[in-house]
Amino acid sequence: MIADQPRVPEDSVLLPRGWDAAFYVLTGLAAVSMLVAEDTAPRAVALSLAAVALLMLAYPFTGRRGLLTGDRRRVRVYLVLLVAVVAFTSGTSSLGTLLLFVGYSQIWLLSASLRAGIGWSAALTVAVGVTLSIGQELRSTDLPVLIGQLGVGLLFSLVMGLWLTRIARSREQRADLLRRLRAAEQELAAGHHAAGVLAERARVAQEIHDTLAQGFTSVVMLAQTAQAQVEHGRLAPATERLDQIEAVARENLAEARALVTAFGPSGLLAEDLPTALGRVAERLEQETGLAVRLRVDGTPPADRELQVVLLRTAQEALNNVRRHAAASSVRLRLSTGAGRVLLEVTDDGRGLAAGSTDGVGLRGMRRRVAAAGGSLRVQDAGPGVRVLAELPLPHSEGTPE
Repeated sequence: MIADQPRVPEDSVLLPRGWDAAFYVLTGLAAVSMLVAEDTAPRAVALSLAAVALLMLAYPFTGRRGLLTGDRRRVRVYLVLLVAVVAFTSGTSSLGTLLLFVGYSQIWLLSASLRAGIGWSAALTVAVGVTLSIGQELRSTDLPVLIGQLGVGLLFSLVMGLWLTRIARSREQRADLLRRLRAAEQELAAGHHAAGVLAERARVAQEIHDTLAQGFTSVVMLAQTAQAQVEHGRLAPATERLDQIEAVARENLAEARALVTAFGPSGLLAEDLPTALGRVAERLEQETGLAVRLRVDGTPPADRELQVVLLRTAQEALNNVRRHAAASSVRLRLSTGAGRVLLEVTDDGRGLAAGSTDGVGLRGMRRRVAAAGGSLRVQDAGPGVRVLAELPLPHSEGTPE
């Protein structure tokens, strides 16, 4: 039975595989039975076979095509022809009623609704009953038997129709569920893609903040210092500041290239972590005059991603010292042991101000450290501020307590 859909695909549950073959085989067997029947006149047999042949030829161009394309007019034309042929053969041949069951199955295949299936089944039953009564000259005593037989046939048709309807609805529900699942999968995939895009944007923004933005901050501060020195006639220190500006610009260029090519920090491409930290500390010392001490305890982690997190955290912490602390010295410590690595940045500046633990840089540090499974604490250190990042070592590098 057809659902309320305009088109039915070739592999639809409403047109099971083998259905067409079964129609032609059963119709052909009925035709052979009528051909060999001994109690039927040759002329009646010829007419019956011609009618059956017409039905078989018409099916692919009317009934089947109408089913597949949703053309209800073609389907109705075929159903009218089906009722006429089955009724005609039932009246002209004693074995013509064999087509009755083929007709019922075709009706339920092609009907657009349960009501239509019942209506066409009843029409076929009545038409066969009328032609049997006329064509075979039934006696009045045979009429109840005929009515009973046709009633059984109609009951069979209704049971078959209800069964096919239930199967079709069940399969349609499963097909609808499958479509919903596929749509949900597509929505989920789109959501994952959007989340991935947002995460990548956040990562790039954080990388820019931790590298290029800090470098440009250094360039601005060095340029302002150099300008003031030139105005006071101190050309030698101004020249040193220009050299530092060039060095910072080159580092920024290297960082930009590394960012574009999705590499890690450019300093880690050719250096180990302590050397990269030393270079960052030295640059801060040269640019600001701060006394920066670096201490490394234990074997630094070899994991590249962990090195990136530690270096970026140190860079941001030192940048905060440069911008906000008004300090005279900074202690930078990297300690590894007991399955974890600690990064500590302590200055002797003015300390924490109200609301200063929730800046953009600190939020970025917290996100970066948390993504690596660690934690970040920012606390007063007497005079000054202490930033402490604690991260777990990879299992391959962990050491027992």
